[in-house]
Amino acid sequence: MDTKQVLAALAALAQESRLAAFRLLVQAGPDGLAASKIAEHLDMAPSSLSFHLKELAHAGLIAARQDGRYVIYSASFDTMNGLLAFLTENCCGGVPCCPPSTTCKDA
Repeated sequence: MDTKQVLAALAALAQESRLAAFRLLVQAGPDGLAASKIAEHLDMAPSSLSFHLKELAHAGLIAARQDGRYVIYSASFDTMNGLLAFLTENCCGGVPCCPPSTTCKDA
């Protein structure tokens, strides 16, 4: 990922409703969820959800596909993994990082 793509993804995730929708879609896995199910899970009006899903799609974090009369949204795991790789690319200056359950002095 380049810096521009990373900034778009982080900006899209830096909003409570969009972050919740993205996390729900990550939990749903590759099969995704219909927009109506996302709205139900997040207790969100369809018009508001539509706006947030559009922002996530614009950032490349989710994809939409038609399934009959439903639009199914799913997380873009390639984009998510690219974002994580970008953020951790130079982690700890090349020194192995400590596991979260320990401190560096314990390692």
